[in-house]
Amino acid sequence: MKIGNREFDTDGHTYVMGILNVTPDSFSDGGKWNDRDRALRHAEEMAAEGADLIDIGGESTRPGYNTISAEEEIERVVPVIEAVKAAVDLPVSLDTCKARVARAGIEAGADMINDIWGLKYDGRMAGVIAESGLPCCLMHNRREAYYKKLMDDVAEDLKETLRLAENAGIQRDRIILDPGVGFAKNYEQNLEVIRRLGELGRLGCPLLLGCSRKSVIGLSLNLPPDQRLEGTLVTTVFGVMAGCMFVRVHDVRENVRAVRMAEAVLGPVIRS
Repeated sequence: MKIGNREFDTDGHTYVMGILNVTPDSFSDGGKWNDRDRALRHAEEMAAEGADLIDIGGESTRPGYNTISAEEEIERVVPVIEAVKAAVDLPVSLDTCKARVARAGIEAGADMINDIWGLKYDGRMAGVIAESGLPCCLMHNRREAYYKKLMDDVAEDLKETLRLAENAGIQRDRIILDPGVGFAKNYEQNLEVIRRLGELGRLGCPLLLGCSRKSVIGLSLNLPPDQRLEGTLVTTVFGVMAGCMFVRVHDVRENVRAVRMAEAVLGPVIRS
């Protein structure tokens, strides 16, 4: 899959997506990078640490977050996208569920759209992505964490997302799926999704795993967000073993090393 100026192997390697939150209120790093200069320095830092792609987000999606307007989100992300694209030789993903923000981000140079609502929040989003021809990551999400059979229901929800994408004209080979750890799932359900991640491979799209510093790690280890690195690394290794295309993380250097070590141990065997 080509993202920006780079070709990504959808099967044989797990890549590291570095998180760049330009928000005042994200759950683990809110306020750290929410001006252009600090955001750019952090993007350069992550590139030096081995990130393969930078994911820029302007709206916190922590539990209980307050939605902001498209205008405010655009004001946050567009200058940062432009600055990162000019200074860092890595593809840039835009984390948004709003079509207006996606369009503005694409015009600013974003190479991919990462939609945490899997095209179900804004009915115009699928059309914006299709028109752009860019790849996208579409995440599993729903309003309530009620499931009859968790993995079957997650798969059905993602199939609905894929139907929305197909109907809009988004090519299947431009889609990455995210099982949505931490979204519309309780503690036990999050653990089950991580444990059974490989089952979602039957949907025929590469996968992204995003567990970095999330509450499932905090609850497992009884630790605050800034002490969840080791737990995150374990989930990253699970992602490699399940054949994920990307892991989305805050701590790039350590996760790059974890990916490399896991792949060295697995060797040329087929991951499952």
